[in-house]
Amino acid sequence: MSESATSGVRGISVASAFADMRSVAPVVFRAGCPDCRGRFELAASALRLAIGASSRTTFYSFTCPECGAAVRKPAGERIVELLTGGGVRTLRLHSM
Repeated sequence: MSESATSGVRGISVASAFADMRSVAPVVFRAGCPDCRGRFELAASALRLAIGASSRTTFYSFTCPECGAAVRKPAGERIVELLTGGGVRTLRLHSM
């Protein structure tokens, strides 16, 4: 390794630069079930985002943790931005 890579910025090593960092809390999203009216928080891993060619084909989905219903809700631009930024797995739908 070159000296600049090991010495870091302004003489601080990479290890010491990250020494005081704390773990980041996992992202959670608030959601509600239209079937049982339950309200809860879901981890990014519990959600799926499908991005289609139009607003009608762009949605997110999850399974309600309270009643087990499969829930599908429309996702506008802001929701897409929040979900993708929070690490939700995304599927891009292509029309034929």
